[in-house]
Amino acid sequence: MGGIFGVAAKRSCTMELFYGVDYHSHLGTRRGGMTVYGEQGFMRAIHNIENSPFRTKFEKDADEMEGNLGIGCISDYEPQPLLVQSHLGSFAITTVGKINNMDELLRSVYENGHTHFQEMSSGQINATELVAALICKKDSIVEGIRYVQEVIDGSMTLLLLTKDGIYAARDRLGRTPLVIGKKEDAYCVSFENFAYLNLGYEDYRELGPAEIDFITPDEVKVVGEPGDQMRICSFLWVYYGYPTASYEGVNVEEMRYRCGGMLAARDREAANISPDIVAGVPDSGTAHAVGYANESGIPFARPFIKYTPTWPRSFMPTRQSQRNLIARMKLIPVKALIKDKKLLLIDDSIVRGTQLRETTEFLYQSGAKEVHVRPACPPLLFGCKYLNFSRSKSDMDLIARRVVREREGDDVSREVLSDYADPCSKNYTEMLEAIRKEQNFTTLRYHRLDDMEKSIGIEPCKLCTYCFSGRE
Repeated sequence: MGGIFGVAAKRSCTMELFYGVDYHSHLGTRRGGMTVYGEQGFMRAIHNIENSPFRTKFEKDADEMEGNLGIGCISDYEPQPLLVQSHLGSFAITTVGKINNMDELLRSVYENGHTHFQEMSSGQINATELVAALICKKDSIVEGIRYVQEVIDGSMTLLLLTKDGIYAARDRLGRTPLVIGKKEDAYCVSFENFAYLNLGYEDYRELGPAEIDFITPDEVKVVGEPGDQMRICSFLWVYYGYPTASYEGVNVEEMRYRCGGMLAARDREAANISPDIVAGVPDSGTAHAVGYANESGIPFARPFIKYTPTWPRSFMPTRQSQRNLIARMKLIPVKALIKDKKLLLIDDSIVRGTQLRETTEFLYQSGAKEVHVRPACPPLLFGCKYLNFSRSKSDMDLIARRVVREREGDDVSREVLSDYADPCSKNYTEMLEAIRKEQNFTTLRYHRLDDMEKSIGIEPCKLCTYCFSGRE
């Protein structure tokens, strides 16, 4: 994943850029970067933030960089923003997205005279550099951005900084958000709309799908009209989004309360459990658990606490063994709230199942009588094609998909997978029971897709639910 932020001001924008980018730290842990443009031209800084927060790494840069225009990012993958010199002039560019047809696009640019790209240490091409190369195939920046939106299979939202202003472009189907803030002498543009509130900005407006705006300190001009189709990622509300963020007018925290309330209503219909307390896996399961407790009347409690002084961040390292160890180290049990208790535990999702299984085991070891689990989204049956939301390399990393393979074999049709995604089907019920046994939960009930869509509250046709339903 990743997050982007930009500022166009009539004065120095560096400190606002610094804090605005920092407010996106929940979206990535690999790289951070800032670029500003001022009297000295472009100035840029990129740092590895895997072992140190963004603010720590960039404090010195923020003091030294000077400019009234700037863009920055938090990235889970490639170093950026990149500085580019081209027939379109010099510019800086930063992106959020995923390119599935990278090889095809590389062949195209090589065949049209592009000679080389820098290779990252992973052996891959920097996706942002490829996007810049595609833009430069056209006669103007706007034409180039439109071309990028048309040819990329996946998603691509970007900020492009010139000496005159910032081009902001939302993904063709709006899978990720982009919002503009305004105050007296400046505009900003942000992935997360809360990131500019403490900087004195007010909401100006959200970009529509495929919309391209040109932002200067004086105005925001639409230079590419929005499209009429949207598929914004539903997982933004379930997991990715910070509680204070809103997308398409729907607040993340409020959505999670509704989600938990609907889970409680489904349990009330079933009338087969009587937990003593409701708890959320910190931090993304907490609001869902509050919603469940409010609806059910069962007390909310925190039977384990995240150790935030040294484990404050949401994301995890790339190596699975290290991820598993850190998952154990981060959460500390409160045995007085666990011993002899029946717990209902809500997590944002179950991906591989490794971490939640270990969490369940340490609850049993701490004396829990029962552990009922309620994921806040449907079973994940398909790896995300659009946002790199999981580090999974294969659909078979997903616990639900592994269970389907054990039942159906390797060659499973889309029709059969659709049946497993149907909460009213026999296959769905038996899949959940297999997951429950493997994870050693007392009971397991996922959030239904129709309920999740209602929890969000915008038209279902505007939501991307591919990882749950397989619908493009």
